[in-house]
Amino acid sequence: MDEKRNQNLMQLIKRVHGIVENPDIGKHRQSQDYIGAILSNSKDIQYREVDIDGMYGEWISVNRAHMKKYVILHCHGGGYSTGSSIYARTLTSKLAMSTSMDVMCFDYRLAPEHPCPAALEDAMRVWNYLMLLGYGARDVILTGDSAGGNLALALVLKLKQEGRLLPRGIALMSPWTDLTSSGESFQTKAAVDPVLNKEYIDRMILAYARGRDLKDPLISPLFGDFTGFPPTYIQVGENEILLSDATRLHQALVDGNVSVRMDVYPGMWHVFQMSPVKAARDAMDKNAEFVYDICR
Repeated sequence: MDEKRNQNLMQLIKRVHGIVENPDIGKHRQSQDYIGAILSNSKDIQYREVDIDGMYGEWISVNRAHMKKYVILHCHGGGYSTGSSIYARTLTSKLAMSTSMDVMCFDYRLAPEHPCPAALEDAMRVWNYLMLLGYGARDVILTGDSAGGNLALALVLKLKQEGRLLPRGIALMSPWTDLTSSGESFQTKAAVDPVLNKEYIDRMILAYARGRDLKDPLISPLFGDFTGFPPTYIQVGENEILLSDATRLHQALVDGNVSVRMDVYPGMWHVFQMSPVKAARDAMDKNAEFVYDICR
């Protein structure tokens, strides 16, 4: 993509994000759901609502013959304060289409009403629900974007702590891994990131983890022990302040002898996979390739 067009696109993303980023958190959540519902309206996809112990969940499936043995469990983003299964359809429908697998997404409780560890407790609830349905841990591929990437990693660390079996693999899009915000891209990418800024992230941290040790691996998975982790694939945009969150995670996984790959997408922004751009389609194809590789 030529530089000029990319600049224009980033301006547009910035404007759209400004519409969504309402300081009134209720309105912010509503506008996200509205965008998710519009962008994911497709005849090729079926959404099936489920109740998981009183928590809303949904199955996202393609309307064609597809793989039933494996499932994808997706953790949505939104800084732990916003986001929902409906907003996440901009990603979950693409995951279902590109992999031909069923995707489960769930509405974990959000901060500030429900700070940490509510989201992780809910992720564990969904995990146990899938096991009760008869899936084995190795039949599940975990995916997550942004704070959902944080949650996916925290879930695997928690399963590991409890000596339980781990998922078959993890695919992360722009994961938020370090709530101490110590990555250098907070400085080096501050001027170019069209989606996130430090002030917004600080608000999210306060809502979710106020008074907590931000180096706790279940809050900042970057500081976790990754020994024995399943194969992991990371995608991140070159122009995001969370670039270091991804690159340092990649290094930590390498150090832990985990099979890990990372793609940094030139000129792209935070969770660009949601946007209707060619790089997003390529990234989804790459996610599907990773899933097929580990399911062989």
